Amino acid sequence: MDYDHNHEDPTSLEGWVIHKCNQWRDHFESNYQEKFDEYYRLWRGIWAEEDSMRASERSRLISPALQQAVESAVAEVEEATFGRGKWFDIKDDFADEQPQDIQLLRTQLDEDMKFANARKSIAECLINSAVFGTGVGELVLEEVKELRPATQPIMGGDMTAVGVTEQNRMLVKLRPVMPQNFLIDPVATSIDEALGVAIDEFVPLHQVTQAQEAGIYFDADVAVAAPDTDIEPDQDLTIYMDDKVRLTKYYGLVPRELLYEAQREEDEEEVETGSELSEYVEAVIVIANGGILLKAEETPYMMGDRPVVAFPWDVVPGRFWGRGICEKGYNAQKALDTELRARIDALALTVHPMMAVDASRLPRGAKLEVRPGKAILTNGNPAEILQPFNFGQLDPTTFNQAASLQQMVQMATGAIDAAGIPGSINGDATAAGISMSLGAIIKRHKRTLINFQDSFLLPFVSKAAHRYMQFNPELYPVKDFKFVASSSLGIIAREYEVTQLVQLLQTMSPESPMYPMLIESIVDNMNLSNREQIIEGLRQANQPDPQQQQLQQMQIEMDIAQKQETIKNIQSQTAEIMSRVKQNEVETQMLPLDAETRRIAVQVKAGGDDAGDKEFERRAKLAELVLKEREIASKEEIVEQQMRQSNGSNQA
Repeated sequence: MDYDHNHEDPTSLEGWVIHKCNQWRDHFESNYQEKFDEYYRLWRGIWAEEDSMRASERSRLISPALQQAVESAVAEVEEATFGRGKWFDIKDDFADEQPQDIQLLRTQLDEDMKFANARKSIAECLINSAVFGTGVGELVLEEVKELRPATQPIMGGDMTAVGVTEQNRMLVKLRPVMPQNFLIDPVATSIDEALGVAIDEFVPLHQVTQAQEAGIYFDADVAVAAPDTDIEPDQDLTIYMDDKVRLTKYYGLVPRELLYEAQREEDEEEVETGSELSEYVEAVIVIANGGILLKAEETPYMMGDRPVVAFPWDVVPGRFWGRGICEKGYNAQKALDTELRARIDALALTVHPMMAVDASRLPRGAKLEVRPGKAILTNGNPAEILQPFNFGQLDPTTFNQAASLQQMVQMATGAIDAAGIPGSINGDATAAGISMSLGAIIKRHKRTLINFQDSFLLPFVSKAAHRYMQFNPELYPVKDFKFVASSSLGIIAREYEVTQLVQLLQTMSPESPMYPMLIESIVDNMNLSNREQIIEGLRQANQPDPQQQQLQQMQIEMDIAQKQETIKNIQSQTAEIMSRVKQNEVETQMLPLDAETRRIAVQVKAGGDDAGDKEFERRAKLAELVLKEREIASKEEIVEQQMRQSNGSNQA
């Protein structure tokens, strides 16, 4: 239901905003409202009259297949994001020489995120995205009072008293927004490119009153709003009429003149405007009950961004609203519900059949009722008066059909039971078939995880840190930081990877250098409370003992020295043997010359003429000289060979 169109005065700021919001809501209700309501019911398991496929249908059963798919898919993304504890990281773009500042900022931001229950809010946005296709969250600045236990000295310091200290703390909270409460420019595909976005919802009256007392909202009379089931969080609940205000918070561009005019009316002072300025200005507008202006100001945030983040579960090209788990499994879920309800109705006829009765043979005023232990009075043989209709037995093939429809839901949504991976997903029970099916499922989850991190998680952390820097600069120095998501594997992906690692481990021997690395990877993928301690113990066990390593090094050096000494001895013995062999060869070569010399000497002693004797003597001396030269050359060759062998042994 729209606001009263009398409030749509285009000459006023609140009228301009309400006019835009009504147009956006009309577009949402015409295209998405009915389907979103049905997705919500199917996820909750709530039956409605329009779920009946035939007039004779009596069963109101809703299959939990779609519920299981939503919970399994959300659990996968949650585990991938928060499974390791640290779900975001900060890097310093300045790359300064003092890294401790980034460590302090990371610790402080993590503490503030825990204090603001950021994980719980993110998980709720994930559920909305899985059910409706898009998760939306609003960043809200809130100053809270933190109470801490403390002791104070009393009585001159002799005694102490136990009490509490009160400290104001600025927090940036993420508030999940239901899709029916979120309005966006229909032509936009993202929050930043839209003319504006609005959050239209009911809030308690006391919250508006407290904001007025704190000076956040303008002082105006705000009455209780009329009910509107289109924007209620749960339409099945009884309408609550009292103490609620319909609050419309608009973040986006507004005409500059209308904004300044509204500010002049509230501040009662002239606001200068320049003609050179653009027509539109980024602003924050809050309107109560469709016509009461509570806040109108230019965006107070230093980055000029809008305090809203959103992400699609699956991107639909050309539109803002994504495609969720319920939309993917809608057709298979409806077919499965029809099958189950038809079987239950048939089972009721089989177990409790209809009864044919001869009414003329019943006692007057008798009321036929069939129940255990009931006595029925008849005028005659009961076998002739009462006769049940036999409808036979249920066809067992219907159970197989229901199982096939269940698999269709899994195929459409890409979700399987994370409690235990089934032996067959697509009817293929082989290891290769299971591996291929799980691989495809994991890839689909990774795609959703990328959408979630890039469009929601990182922008949320970045916006929150920038607001802390602006409104709490003492703890958050203004610097240029880069925010990084620390995601890991989900439940199914981790089990799948552990299986592959175990198979690889079985192919290696324990002595392989890759063996400890594989064991560490397996433990790292396990969801163990003492995982870090086990990994550290494995690393220490794999590191060699320094003393043992030193002893091994000394033993190796001793073995090398001993082998070198053995080689030297062998080389020396070889050189001696070769020298002897060479000497024997020289002596053998000189034997004929020696014999010839002796023969000549014998002839000289035997006698001859003087001329012949002189010539013979000359020849004998020449032979002795040649013999000596050969002996000297042989000895030099032996010495050179020994020297070469000695140099070779030294080099070795």
